[in-house]
Amino acid sequence: MFADPLPFIERYVEDLDGALRRHAPGRGLTRGQRRWLKFCLMGLLLTNTVCWSAFERAGLGGYRFSALSWMFRRTKVVWEVLWQLSVGLVLEQYGIGEGVLSGDDSDQRRAKRTTRIHRAHKLYDKKTGGYFNGQELVFLVLITPTVTLPVGFRFACPDPKQMAWRREEQRLKALKVAKAQRPVRPAADPAYPSKAQLLLELIQTFRQAHPRVRIKAVLADALYGTQTFMDQASATCGGAQTVSQLRGNQKVRFRGRERALTAFFDAYPAVPQPIRRRGGDAITVMVSSARVHVCAHGQKRFVIALRYPGETEARYLVATDLTWRTLDIVQVYTLRWLVEVFLEDWKLNEGWGQLAKQPDEEGSSRSLALSLLLDHALLLHPEQRTRLNHQAPACTVGSLRQHCRGEAFLDVVRRLLNAEDPAEQFAQLADKMKALFPLAPSSKHMSGRDLGRQESTPSLRYRVAEVCANA
Repeated sequence: MFADPLPFIERYVEDLDGALRRHAPGRGLTRGQRRWLKFCLMGLLLTNTVCWSAFERAGLGGYRFSALSWMFRRTKVVWEVLWQLSVGLVLEQYGIGEGVLSGDDSDQRRAKRTTRIHRAHKLYDKKTGGYFNGQELVFLVLITPTVTLPVGFRFACPDPKQMAWRREEQRLKALKVAKAQRPVRPAADPAYPSKAQLLLELIQTFRQAHPRVRIKAVLADALYGTQTFMDQASATCGGAQTVSQLRGNQKVRFRGRERALTAFFDAYPAVPQPIRRRGGDAITVMVSSARVHVCAHGQKRFVIALRYPGETEARYLVATDLTWRTLDIVQVYTLRWLVEVFLEDWKLNEGWGQLAKQPDEEGSSRSLALSLLLDHALLLHPEQRTRLNHQAPACTVGSLRQHCRGEAFLDVVRRLLNAEDPAEQFAQLADKMKALFPLAPSSKHMSGRDLGRQESTPSLRYRVAEVCANA
């Protein structure tokens, strides 16, 4: 429960409004918009869901759920501008001037039938090997020596025409239909960009909004290990090192001979090398590297075969800048794991991962932006700022949420005790809570229902005896 927003939420929204007024004089947030945004951030923080009814209950009726929903749909806020200003606010507060960009995608399961959930589609389930209906998102995260923060997001969805063509192509191939008789692949639809295109768009948007931040490297997994993505990402970031992964069956050419990566590195055995994984404890990895021509990329790349302790198969890193040392590339790529940590924290503690049900494109995108604004606000919590400014380990999002819930509860109690008539204030609070938390009838119990006649009928005994005798 909360009666008023916590001080750090108040300060964050006011600072965000100040940044918006500096960006576009005379176009800041109105008083009602600031109050609504503070209320929603507090509701997200305490309920861990994007649900207007839950917000109303947690805020003790301070805002009706219908008014919250109306503001969400109708308020004239340019969410993309607000989002970029929030990123800039965190960068300014911590004095961040450089970092590493890392991109990744994440799935969010939805119900089996979703007619109004934005870009929900059939997704492969890595855990079970089956499929489920859900949304797919692409995130861009900035990793700095101080904090790790989200700086961009997009919803991904495959082109339906391409998917239909691919299914038909597989069916006809199984029937051994000649290629000339199979349908031609349809042209790509600009309305359905690929994940690599979305991530490049996010990098471009971040660079335009924050040109003063020096990008030292761009990291991505094997899905983005194409020549187009790596070259464009590096060029967008001023020639920054871009590191991704290759498959073991991809061909490389060395001294005029083409071989698969697995065969190539079999001829160059790995050697043990100590590294510090994400700046932490030292570990020993097996490393082998070479500057070779990658056939799929059409140019020379820095390729590294890397095997962590306990692994039997190597993974193959590929980098654009040939002037980096092998171990420097290996160590910077370990930072990519921090994106997974962010995604886990965001799904568990910042509301949107708990099946936000706002329909249509604006419902999904705005609620997601609201959820990620909470992530920025928590980075600016006084306790978090004190720790980070003194180079101490930051506290987890989960523990910070619990801390804030305790603060909000104490604030309600403090307000009750400081009232002129605490007894009357308590009675009003009790009545309000009864109205906000009504008891609902349960269908589990049979009280008040007709259970039917649950006993035998004596006259039917003779009928049963006759049937049994004739049998």
